[in-house]
Amino acid sequence: MERVRIGIVGSQFAASFHITSLAKLRGVKADIVAVASPNIDHAAACAGTFGIPEYCNDYRRLLERKDIDVVDLCIPTDLHAQFCVEAAQAGKHVICEKPLTGYFGKDRPEDLVGLTVDREMMLKETLADCDRVKKAVEAGSVKFMYAENWIYAPPVTKLKALIKASGGTIMDIRAEQSHSGSQATYSRRWKTSGGGALMRLGAHPVGAVLHLKHFEGVLKQGRPILAKSVTAEVAQKTKMEAFGREPKHYLVSGWEDVEDWGAMVITFEDGSTATILASDGVLGGVRNTMTVYLSNAVVNVNMNPSNCLEVYAPEPHIFKDEYLVEKLETKAGWNFPSPDDDWVKGYSPEMEDFVDAVLTHREPVSGIALARDVVEIIYTAYLSAQQGRRVEMMR
Repeated sequence: MERVRIGIVGSQFAASFHITSLAKLRGVKADIVAVASPNIDHAAACAGTFGIPEYCNDYRRLLERKDIDVVDLCIPTDLHAQFCVEAAQAGKHVICEKPLTGYFGKDRPEDLVGLTVDREMMLKETLADCDRVKKAVEAGSVKFMYAENWIYAPPVTKLKALIKASGGTIMDIRAEQSHSGSQATYSRRWKTSGGGALMRLGAHPVGAVLHLKHFEGVLKQGRPILAKSVTAEVAQKTKMEAFGREPKHYLVSGWEDVEDWGAMVITFEDGSTATILASDGVLGGVRNTMTVYLSNAVVNVNMNPSNCLEVYAPEPHIFKDEYLVEKLETKAGWNFPSPDDDWVKGYSPEMEDFVDAVLTHREPVSGIALARDVVEIIYTAYLSAQQGRRVEMMR
């Protein structure tokens, strides 16, 4: 195989990220053959914008094509599991956005399942869905590539090199993804999002800390260091009475049965810990940060905000439509633009690893095991928050 032939499923926000991140590989290591979306106009617009030769309104047409090796699933989370299974059964390698799956309660009459469904049942059914995907991938002898960009971000890659060089022990990790709230209407309800801030935002830092402890364990003892237990809290901060009385809201509100704030502590089997914060209540642009406390060093990872570029404007219109940083409320004042978001956040290295994994017949750095572990940690956190206690991992 000279180049990997890719079919994109989805045509909106996530698809644009993936297609842009494949730009340097197209025509060299990869070709994007077609894009599929249930909205044919969206598919056509995506194909036209990115120079993709063909488009259709049924993703199954991509599964039938012999000139497509990989399907890249840039679709809502509640569709991930079924699409992954069908792609694997069709013999296609799979790129799947985070998180792998969740509990959506589509077979239940309750409208606000986040208020009525027991979290232990959610955990069990979600893990069963993960295992269904894993079984299909193994049966189809295809690669599953989990699109967790944090573990490919150059600052995290350098962090791993520093951990190896130092020989130190990871004692504690503190990681966060936060911003002022998703504008997507699907994010407000459990049935369409599978959870709130911990699910949508927390999946990134959770994936990163699990990957780091896996890396440390293999490096030092030849096997991963696994999570032992989770303790968590969740809340709807925008339901606070004082917030409701404010005349103007700069934060997204209207959350129905999902949390807009969550925190968890993961305790690993070696006694180390990781604290995860995920919030839809933080102004000033997205926060993608992680601090790793080693026994002999400290490393701060600031994907955003990062001060490699600092800009100031007295009024927001000065920089016009020029992109500064994700989820920024205003371009006025001091800001910290990212010179190359796709690279700094790991999207470009992620796609290169996936393409190389297919070309060289190896496993990707981010695969099905990490995808399942992330979902297990998040839903164990939901169970912990509901029961108000530490929950041991089910293994």
